[in-house]
Amino acid sequence: MFKSGFIGIIGRPNTGKSTLFNAIVGENISIIANKPQTTRNKITGIKNYPDAQIIFLDTPGMHRPKTALNRAMVQTAKGAFNDSDILMMITEANSGIHPHDLFLIESLALIKVPVFLVINKIDLIEKNILLPLIDKFRLLYSYSEIIPVSALTGEGLTDLLNTIKKYLPEGPQYFPDDIITDVTERFIAAEFIREKITLLTKQEIPYASAVIVDSFKEDENKNLIHICATITVERDAQKAILIGKKGAMLKSIGTQARLQMEKFFGAKIFLELFVRVKKDWTSSDRMLQEFGLLKR
Repeated sequence: MFKSGFIGIIGRPNTGKSTLFNAIVGENISIIANKPQTTRNKITGIKNYPDAQIIFLDTPGMHRPKTALNRAMVQTAKGAFNDSDILMMITEANSGIHPHDLFLIESLALIKVPVFLVINKIDLIEKNILLPLIDKFRLLYSYSEIIPVSALTGEGLTDLLNTIKKYLPEGPQYFPDDIITDVTERFIAAEFIREKITLLTKQEIPYASAVIVDSFKEDENKNLIHICATITVERDAQKAILIGKKGAMLKSIGTQARLQMEKFFGAKIFLELFVRVKKDWTSSDRMLQEFGLLKR
């Protein structure tokens, strides 16, 4: 009997959802940064076994949205509720019960699929804190399973995956064995660039930036990929910061993104980056649709 299913990874911002996702899949597909609301799209990661295939859906952090961009991100996260056979709510062991956890629990009221509570970052706490925290969460929602893990150290991940397999329904193999994600190479390249923007810039710049890969051309004879991408920001001042003095910031972003792409794609990368301004794009439904952040 072969088992398969879709696992929605949900939770408030900055609980380590993307770190957990990457640790399970074995590749850095989803952006990791110590800043909230970094993940914007639903990203698929595939874990293959001889007798099972688990498809994980990494989603944006659930929060009370205040902008059109944030509303689109929450809409994307809630979309996983309907697409999943199991939901994994991720929270942090070191921060107790957060108001955004309560907001998410409210959203689970009508959910009929199994919901796991995965308490991440247990490497940051004393173990005597864990059981009282579990008891508090049990009073708030009837979780099918509560599993403590550390995405950073790998503690508890084997137990988590084995428990997921027990709950999976019988089903087909949706993807070939050698596939770990169904997102495009263009999408991955754009996310690598956006990750470096998030890590290297401050204040509002990461949240006001979007990346589109305009061209992705492979030369198999030379083992070379030529990538051209455009970074969009909301204001001229943000563009100036992103480019930096004599182009230094943009060069750093490009260099770090290129090195990460070369490791991931196994090829030499020639990367060209451009910066444009689209005033207040984060408040425009049309622009959010153009960037693939809002359904048409």
